[in-house]
Amino acid sequence: MSIDPDSEIVTATEVTPGNAADHSVAKGLLAEALSPESAGPEPLEPVEVFGDSSYGTAAVIEHIEEAGGKASVKAQAPSPPPGGKFAKDRFLVDLAAGTVTCPAGRLVQIRTSKDGGGIAEFGAQCHHCPLRGQCSDSPKGRTIRVNAHEKTLQRTRSFQAEPAWRARYKATRPKVERKIAHLVFRRHGGRRARVRGCRRVAHDFALLAAAVNLRRLATLGVKFDGRWTM
Repeated sequence: MSIDPDSEIVTATEVTPGNAADHSVAKGLLAEALSPESAGPEPLEPVEVFGDSSYGTAAVIEHIEEAGGKASVKAQAPSPPPGGKFAKDRFLVDLAAGTVTCPAGRLVQIRTSKDGGGIAEFGAQCHHCPLRGQCSDSPKGRTIRVNAHEKTLQRTRSFQAEPAWRARYKATRPKVERKIAHLVFRRHGGRRARVRGCRRVAHDFALLAAAVNLRRLATLGVKFDGRWTM
């Protein structure tokens, strides 16, 4: 679901099977927001899209930017290894030099792959490393995989670490959670599907969103300043 954060009007809804990732429907949710027609003939600023990390893949971020929008979707953090070992963000990935430096200061070259990503294998350098117990239990040493879109993820995580961005995100993104609470309110009946099948549930949920929008419009009206959130 996506909404206009100022008016809290639902702008798009999607229904997926329970095992589908949220980011799989991001393009559909943003189709209208990122269309040239929605910006008007002389847009004052790009459409800004907020979203939590479930939408924060490199593919979604790049899709927003390629459409001329501003991506304020929280980039997904690297998956931590089991056992509380050092996560990937503890390693310095230098894409320009093609190297990865571990927390102990040991450096290896990235072996690139056909898809644009790569892999950095520390191998024997881990054998006598004083931090090995905190990094890897593998006899082959630690391995770091470099995403094909690593540059996008690095850039996004960098500016999202700034206090100004974090404050703006916290002030805007939670509004969609409040709207979800309105949709699943017992009186509205949105907590459980009333029909079977994704298509039928999608139609039913869209009608529910329309009903909630009418209630909102009755008191607030529509106001849009170029920001969307999902």
